[in-house]
Amino acid sequence: MAFNSSLFLLYFLPVFLTVYFLLPGKSKNLFLLIVSVLFYSWGAPGFVVVLAISVILDFILLREMQCHEGRVRSLLFWHSVGLNLGLLLYFRYLIPLFVRCSGDHGWFGISSATWLEVALPIGISFITFQKLSYTFDVYKKSFPGFKRFTDYALYIFMFPQLLAGPIVRPGQIAGQITDRSANITIDNKLSGFYRFMIGLAKKVLIADLLRTTVNAIFLLDPSQLSTGIAWMGAITYSFQIYFDFSGYSDMAIGLALMAGFKLPENFNSPYLSRSITEFWRRWHLTLSFWLRDYIFLPLAYSVSRKLPKEQYGGIRADKVIYLIATIVTFLICGFWHGAELTFIAWGLYQGIFLVADRLFLLRYLKKMGKVPATIITFFLITIGWVFFRAGSLHLAFIYLFKMFSFSGRINDIWLHPKFWTVLVIAVIFSFWSGNKKIEQWVGRVYHSPSNTILIVMTLLSILLLIICEANINAAGFSPFIYFRF
Repeated sequence: MAFNSSLFLLYFLPVFLTVYFLLPGKSKNLFLLIVSVLFYSWGAPGFVVVLAISVILDFILLREMQCHEGRVRSLLFWHSVGLNLGLLLYFRYLIPLFVRCSGDHGWFGISSATWLEVALPIGISFITFQKLSYTFDVYKKSFPGFKRFTDYALYIFMFPQLLAGPIVRPGQIAGQITDRSANITIDNKLSGFYRFMIGLAKKVLIADLLRTTVNAIFLLDPSQLSTGIAWMGAITYSFQIYFDFSGYSDMAIGLALMAGFKLPENFNSPYLSRSITEFWRRWHLTLSFWLRDYIFLPLAYSVSRKLPKEQYGGIRADKVIYLIATIVTFLICGFWHGAELTFIAWGLYQGIFLVADRLFLLRYLKKMGKVPATIITFFLITIGWVFFRAGSLHLAFIYLFKMFSFSGRINDIWLHPKFWTVLVIAVIFSFWSGNKKIEQWVGRVYHSPSNTILIVMTLLSILLLIICEANINAAGFSPFIYFRF
């Protein structure tokens, strides 16, 4: 089930909220857990049993780990890590590889389509990251662990952020699982409602409308691509993926807030970044922090212990450590998105520019000033998204060649006025926070709304709901981009 479906908007959500608010405080968690399992079962009925078993095993392993020190503790820790990574590797990488190798007819009389239908559980990567967060934090004793299994299961299964984040650390939400009575207020319910509707509008009214043009351009034969159309496809995809993914995050944060949970923010106007380094401080924040805390920093520390010299080839040891840790971290980030070479290339591309920032690029961008640096960074990000969107590495390089070949071939893509209107709206909403007054107003709307703002935004949200539902009925359901992961 998806947030942008009529089934969810008109039936599931109203019924859930009505029952949830009527239940006494002690029953809310159990009801939310049951609903979350049902929510996930709707889209992945086969995998929910596997996920439930892994959650039970993880809880037992980590409870046992807390009773030991030394070698036994480490052994139980690696069992938990192996369990979670094993599930991710099996379902996310090995089964798709099996499907590719088996061809159209399949092996053992099972078709490739059947394998893909059964073996690609939605949100497996996000679920794994959340489970590993718990494993790492309990092992490092930075989090004491949940005392009750139902609390841990709710941490993993909670449906607002189950499929595509934000990735929540156990310490960020443990207190709210045990007691969130102070958060269940009328202000939070209304704020959560219009935050959800803003996310829905981002997805349905902007991302989905841009998606049609992006698909048409990227499906063109390379011989039909002109430089202008190639750039238009890449730029449009940059806005599509932003409004699609940030839309889901807004919806997840809004749903959770209506239920009394405050989830971490996941986006902060990423296209206002003046460098790739700043971009990763604004884009998919919970993933950035996860990579930093659980991969980059431990890796950098490990590398630093093995570098006895102060300089290597004229480069200071600390920069060599940063270079190695950054490249490896973003190769892992690319691989997390998928085993396809396009994702590996995208991760490497990001890592190279992060290293370039550290070595020299930040100095030059700073000298250019805010606007030129923002424009250059946006175009660097857009070029990177071509790897992310292209069907293969070969097609990605052909597409990039077309972007810089400066050819003016005429093709059959007609960019109609509706597309231009939506694209202009996307540009405005992506960059308008560059104005300090607008940024402050957005902060008040999201985090400390007045009664007037609550009333106006609630009425606007009802209008957006009607418009979005009409668009969903007219255009049909469109999955979120990050459901692939």
